[in-house]
Amino acid sequence: MGTKNKKGRENLSVQEVEYQEKVKGGNRSKFKGKPRAKVKGVLPGSIAASLGVEPGDELVSINGEPVQDIIAYRYLTAAEEIEIEIAKVDGQRLILEIEKDYNEDLGLEFTEATFDGLRRCQNRCLFCFVDQLPPGLRSSLYVKDDDYRYSFLTGSFITLTNLKHEDWERIRRFRLSPLYISVHTTNPELRAYILGNERGAYILEQLNRLKEAGIEFHTQIVLCPGINDGPELDRTLKDLFSFFPALRSIAVVPVGLTSHRKGLFPLKRYNSQEALQVVGQVERWQRRFKRLVGSRLVYAADEFYLLAGLPLPPARCYEGFPQEENGVGITRRFLDSFRREVRRLLARGRMPELLPRRILIATGELAAPLLKGLVGELQGKVKDLEIRVAGITNYFLGPEVTVAGLLSGQDVYRGLKEAKVKEGETVFIPSVMLKKGEDMFLDGWRLSELKDRLGVEVQVVAACGRELARALWGRCSGE
Repeated sequence: MGTKNKKGRENLSVQEVEYQEKVKGGNRSKFKGKPRAKVKGVLPGSIAASLGVEPGDELVSINGEPVQDIIAYRYLTAAEEIEIEIAKVDGQRLILEIEKDYNEDLGLEFTEATFDGLRRCQNRCLFCFVDQLPPGLRSSLYVKDDDYRYSFLTGSFITLTNLKHEDWERIRRFRLSPLYISVHTTNPELRAYILGNERGAYILEQLNRLKEAGIEFHTQIVLCPGINDGPELDRTLKDLFSFFPALRSIAVVPVGLTSHRKGLFPLKRYNSQEALQVVGQVERWQRRFKRLVGSRLVYAADEFYLLAGLPLPPARCYEGFPQEENGVGITRRFLDSFRREVRRLLARGRMPELLPRRILIATGELAAPLLKGLVGELQGKVKDLEIRVAGITNYFLGPEVTVAGLLSGQDVYRGLKEAKVKEGETVFIPSVMLKKGEDMFLDGWRLSELKDRLGVEVQVVAACGRELARALWGRCSGE
């Protein structure tokens, strides 16, 4: 069979191989039992589409190598001349010899980013959040992953305790940079104790190995009162600084605790005075690092500032927000984007001439006071707009959990009933309360169930200051 690619697409040949799984001596692939990439979709007009690859087919090998993950796929398909083996849904085997432009994509989409499964965590951390979850939640919430590939692909944090020799070689070969590393402490004995894994003691050697391989990394320290804070935090920050410039950032975040810790290591939550001390300690190191290398490097999570009752640093102090997804600077981004959008909308000068609008915003207890102050800035500037904020208590996981993203549907319902949601009022909930891409809460409640029980309109708003401002404005202006 002949097909064309961008170089005339006349040098693509297909050798069809009949695959007889049950026939002894049949033309079985030498990669039987090896990881395979299941095709989820094929881009129209792509090389793969022109060769008849379809959803449900499996990618068996590239250039004679089995393909473990999307990283290997991208690396091996970058060349101008490649050979891939495809297992069709109907049992057919195709050997595709392809000549194409360098880095031209084949047009394949896969069901998973890792084709050989997910690397599971082998640690027994003192503060493991999964161990603190109640039964009956979505099965995916109980998965303990520690996969270096997802660290590179999605920024998930790993401990490096489960890496084998071939994993280190793949990190070096594919230049998987940056990685995101959970350090917690550089004290070898203490880290092994915190992780419940003796391999945790080798963190300094492992970070040095990454640095020598030219791999950059971001790090996090989950801080536990009386365990790895105080002098131990000073030691950790000093040790980590020695890896600069391979070290790109350090996030200091408070331990997350639920009420479901029966039989687990006794831990406590930071109080306001302790949070104030942590912020002061981090900011002293920021000043030192800034003086030495021109970067603050270390950042305290927003939760520490909010617990301490301190104003958040200005945006410039986060130096590009390298750990926003880790709760570092995300609140500052939210505040600034909300205010910018409000100024832009007000500058348009079209005040609504509509009936009074009433909105109730549901959020976690931690952010509620800050959000009340924020929407109060808008309250008097738009005619007939009434906004309330309800800080929802988390009874499902425990009142110690104060963030919106871990609220259950039943707690949102309970909190809104306590807030006396009014007829004609529209409820706003942030998208982080729901499973990504679905309308399901942490506890399995559906958005439709919440709407039916409340008997009012419920609107999901992206957890972004700009989008909240637009939603409030649209609600009061009819846009």
